[in-house]
Amino acid sequence: MSEKQDSSVRLFSYADDQPHEERGALIPGAQKTSKAKFSFTPASAMSSTRKAKMRTAISMVGLFALAILGTTGYGLVAQSNLAAAPVVTIYDPYTQSSTALEYGPQISLANNNFFIETRDAFIDESLTFVEIDMNRHQLRFFKKGVLLQSAEIFGLGEDGSWWETPSGLYEVEKKDEQLFTNIGQVYLPWLITFQGNYLIHGWPTYPDESVVGEGFKAGGVRLSDESAQTFYKNVRIGTPVLVHAAEEKKRDTFVYEPQVPELDTQHYFIADIDNGTILAASDLEAVAPIASLVKLMTAVVAAEEINLDGRIRVTSPTFVTSLIPRLSQRSSVSMYSLLQLLLVESSNEAAETIAGEIGREEFIEAMNAKARQLGMMNTHFADPSGLSSENVSSLGDLYRLTKYINDKRGFIFEITNHAELTSAYVGGEFNGLINFNEIEDMDNFVGGKVGETLAAGQTSISLHDLQFQGEQRTLVIIILGSKGRTADIESLISYVENHFGR
Repeated sequence: MSEKQDSSVRLFSYADDQPHEERGALIPGAQKTSKAKFSFTPASAMSSTRKAKMRTAISMVGLFALAILGTTGYGLVAQSNLAAAPVVTIYDPYTQSSTALEYGPQISLANNNFFIETRDAFIDESLTFVEIDMNRHQLRFFKKGVLLQSAEIFGLGEDGSWWETPSGLYEVEKKDEQLFTNIGQVYLPWLITFQGNYLIHGWPTYPDESVVGEGFKAGGVRLSDESAQTFYKNVRIGTPVLVHAAEEKKRDTFVYEPQVPELDTQHYFIADIDNGTILAASDLEAVAPIASLVKLMTAVVAAEEINLDGRIRVTSPTFVTSLIPRLSQRSSVSMYSLLQLLLVESSNEAAETIAGEIGREEFIEAMNAKARQLGMMNTHFADPSGLSSENVSSLGDLYRLTKYINDKRGFIFEITNHAELTSAYVGGEFNGLINFNEIEDMDNFVGGKVGETLAAGQTSISLHDLQFQGEQRTLVIIILGSKGRTADIESLISYVENHFGR
């Protein structure tokens, strides 16, 4: 790749010499970039992908510098129908290959310039789509490239909840004039659902018809009832949804002086999860089996692919067993209850049932795709439970996963610390759950996951709140291949307290 590579995007049109109607003139303050030109691919020529949705691969012919994202290029393909929405592609300079990113969260769209060029490209090609700008609290609906509706966003899903909507490319999947959510215990009027758990709706009301206050955190993108109703009537199922939520960088000035303890554990890692300071670690890139730590990725994919407010049909898998079997006598179970079994009791049955909702092979493929998206290049998932010795990762990769969950899917760690009702979520269907993750006689544990197989030994990811220099800090400890997990965790905590505590 030449160091003087042109950074513009050029995609060739089948009709470059035809008049091109200007679009997007109604966007307040929009800064137009140079027009991207597109080629069109018939839907019949495209291969099917996960969920049988039509996707298009794209040709990379230009580069766009996104140094802070670790990418150098992107491209788009536009389709004239709603079922074949545009797809973003990122060029990886290290592997010297381009990867087509399908529907779902896309960190590249958190970059403002990238988002604007993508949005303007959709407009130039006269696409019908929804634009959600989280930072400006504004929703826009474009019909064939023309702005049809603009609405103020009055509320967003709470950070870390499964309603938090990250930057990405999605599509409208479902419409309900009014739906009662068991999780939030409210009615959501004029509900538009995209990618299972991401929502656009009017103002929620309680069953007694009282209106929720502005501090209500459940739900997704909240509009006024008038705007939500208008939007509901205009938008169609299959409409692409383009979401921008720029990452807010918070300055963290807390400083450690790292040293390495003497431990017998083969793989260990301890760091401040908020500012990323590594306090002690062995080889971050060494690959090892991880056992049931796999279930954290299973929970992430489930939260981003499956409606967590619904029920799942149970077909008890005969090829796995759980230490505490709970599903054999059930025909269906709530998704939230499955997550409890998965994360609290490390249920292999729950893992396979969740994967079966999408299709086992497709679910595992999605797990590995998410790992690549997070930069987990030393990771491979072979099943959703962690039973196979082919489920491998590294300390560095597992820290990336832990950081992502802590920042974007905090409810997962919350479930691992509480077997019963927590915060805004309704309790599950199983009583007397035994939390395998808790560490005996350790009250600083705030969440995490354990695992154990013959191949992996004892494994663990755990978060702990500790006091340093009069300030509470959250530390993450990752252990692989241990013979005494609890003793190793205690030794690492004792080490950092002795060296950094005052």
